[in-house]
Amino acid sequence: MTKDVIALTPKMPDLRTLLAGLYAGGPDLGVSTLADSAVIQLHAPDGRPLVSVEAPVLIQVPGETARLLGAGPGLPDSPVWWTEARASTTVAEGGLLAGSFAGRLATVLNGSVWPPEAASTDVVPLTTDISAVPVPATAAPAVDVLTDNAAVVIQDRPFVTMTSWLSDALRGATADDRALQIVTPCTTRLTQPTRIALTGHPNRWVVQDADHGFYDGLSGAVLHWKGGIFTPVLGENGTASVAEAFTATAGTGERQLVLSLRTRHPADEDLVLGRALEAAWRALTGAPPAGWSTAEPVSLPWSTRRLTDLARDRAPRPTWLIAVGHPDRPAIATVRVTRTPAGVEEDIILTLGYGEDETPPLDRIGLLAETLCAEHALASMLTSLRAARRDLTVPPHFEAPPVPHTFTLGPGELRAVGLAHALSPPLGPTPVQLGPAAEPALHYPIGDGTSPGAWTTLQHLTAHIGAAPGTAH
Repeated sequence: MTKDVIALTPKMPDLRTLLAGLYAGGPDLGVSTLADSAVIQLHAPDGRPLVSVEAPVLIQVPGETARLLGAGPGLPDSPVWWTEARASTTVAEGGLLAGSFAGRLATVLNGSVWPPEAASTDVVPLTTDISAVPVPATAAPAVDVLTDNAAVVIQDRPFVTMTSWLSDALRGATADDRALQIVTPCTTRLTQPTRIALTGHPNRWVVQDADHGFYDGLSGAVLHWKGGIFTPVLGENGTASVAEAFTATAGTGERQLVLSLRTRHPADEDLVLGRALEAAWRALTGAPPAGWSTAEPVSLPWSTRRLTDLARDRAPRPTWLIAVGHPDRPAIATVRVTRTPAGVEEDIILTLGYGEDETPPLDRIGLLAETLCAEHALASMLTSLRAARRDLTVPPHFEAPPVPHTFTLGPGELRAVGLAHALSPPLGPTPVQLGPAAEPALHYPIGDGTSPGAWTTLQHLTAHIGAAPGTAH
């Protein structure tokens, strides 16, 4: 198991300050680097890592510290330097060493520590008999347990965020054909990027509940540890049971508006990515995104040019990134940029949160669809509404799936399907034609965002579109 401690400082910790912090364990412990010097490790005399410290990140996005750590007294807002340490608790002194490291940085640089109770400046001598402690099977800073089947990450913090630590763990697990399984207490919630990243079996969010044991925080399935992996407990009929803690929920009246859209652009030197996302953000909130990054915390001010440069530098490899909104209007998006034979594609999931007394701007979706088709190479877009938290975090209990509201078929996709075919789905709905007659798009009203029957309507529609003579099967 690991313990996370974060130093938040107004100035960047330089190498001298970092080394002073790493002397929290006294002169007998060693220091080394890995990941091209992006991670510094404090290790025992036998070389075993005790504390791993990631390179400091300058957070320039307002509200980001509160979004990820929760509001609290003394928690600084941007701009602030975020230096995160992960301590192995297989050795008793690990957590104390991380707290002393962070406390020393905060003391020297007039900053603060999260969680506050972890901070100290004490020297923590290593008294544990290291030879009696089993050597972990993995040296990856984010992974606590590694088996043939799973990479297990244990997190004890209010929100599990898609940090660079966790992103590296996910990439490593995927490359090695292992499941990434995140274990948390029942008080923890996921951020939307973490929820999206866990999509796909057998990755899991494993929740430990004092009264109900282990269960899957996204499906509710009761779990147990078997064969080096958390897997569902199956009954005599071969089905998994659902934990009582997962189903015990109460409605709050809060909602989320979800847009899932894809754009497809010619791969030319003038292409600027992110403009479709910015257009959607402006249309629905009145402002552009506040910031973007390839991991959480989101650190960089919004810039379509900078994210385009990053994607171009990484091509032909895909680029995955996160965008967030301003604190007064909860909004978050993930974007996957992929180079394909057809050009450059952006797969975007934008989620916006609304309180019980707020009305989601469903009346703006039609005009937004028209704008995206005319100016931003929209291939398709599905909008939906769901009963879920305004702050966009994911709790470990049941949340109803989103209910479809509209579906848009962009001009390029419509050419492949054929206008006549797309205009006449036999079971409805009746589409609205967008744009000029020479280059039309179609916008289908699916439902009001509350009736589950809209899923049936959408399934019939997509089956009809997929059966068009010009589409690939």
